[in-house]
Amino acid sequence: MRRSIARALIGPLALAAVVTAIPLAASASAAPAGVVVGGFPIDVSQAPWTVALSSRDRFGRTRAGQFCGGVAVSRTTVLTAAHCMADEVVGTPPNRVGDLKVIASRTDLLSTEGEEIAVRDVRVNPRYDVETNSGDFAVLTLAEPLPRGAVVAMAPKGDAAYEPGSQALVSGWGDVTGGGAYPRHLHAARVRVLADDVCARAYPGGPDGAYRADTMLCAGDLAGGPDACQGDSGGPLVASGRLIGLVSWGTGCGRPGDPGVYTRVSDVLRSLGGSAAGPQRPEKGS
Repeated sequence: MRRSIARALIGPLALAAVVTAIPLAASASAAPAGVVVGGFPIDVSQAPWTVALSSRDRFGRTRAGQFCGGVAVSRTTVLTAAHCMADEVVGTPPNRVGDLKVIASRTDLLSTEGEEIAVRDVRVNPRYDVETNSGDFAVLTLAEPLPRGAVVAMAPKGDAAYEPGSQALVSGWGDVTGGGAYPRHLHAARVRVLADDVCARAYPGGPDGAYRADTMLCAGDLAGGPDACQGDSGGPLVASGRLIGLVSWGTGCGRPGDPGVYTRVSDVLRSLGGSAAGPQRPEKGS
């Protein structure tokens, strides 16, 4: 039986092999969303908008409390996956997590580079559907601003970056093997955006989730290959210098016929009235 998995860690952090599909965030019974499977190490300067979500009280100090990824879309705004903020992941309503922080400008989670900034407010998309995984995003407001160069532009509906075949980069600190190998260092993988009909055939619906082209996109290779994994949830998928997706869910990691599914950023912009902050690319023809 095939199950869909969110790509987040379920804390306390357990570095166990994940053999089913879950949202890409951590939970009390699941391992954190994995680092990019089939990818390669990068320096954070190559994807400076990539941040780690951290709670040492919940996930311990082994990996600086990292349990999900996120992406800076303004100096004080970070997007992540809604399922990363679920009670079963963080152990309490998200605005009650006393030590919730964003780790920015850091390649090695255990280094002292970069900065750790407290999260002042968490807004989970009220339309997030846990049955289909549709609308899987949350907006974090930071207590202090990030550096100007840490922000990535969001691609609106109609941007060419969403077109099938576009090459994109996904980055995070998740499982790099699909078997519970969580690195300290930031990794990335190159994937290609796939057509909506291909994604719909891969995930037609059922108890584990369903592909919805208006709120999701998928990327990877139907033959299997590089993919996001557990612990990468909420991290960025960037094409042509614009943010097009947030790591959300999938079946396994890098398996043939099961591409990774991402929250479609154009739907985030629509849901927020186009005011999620950060520079935005105009639609083609506008």
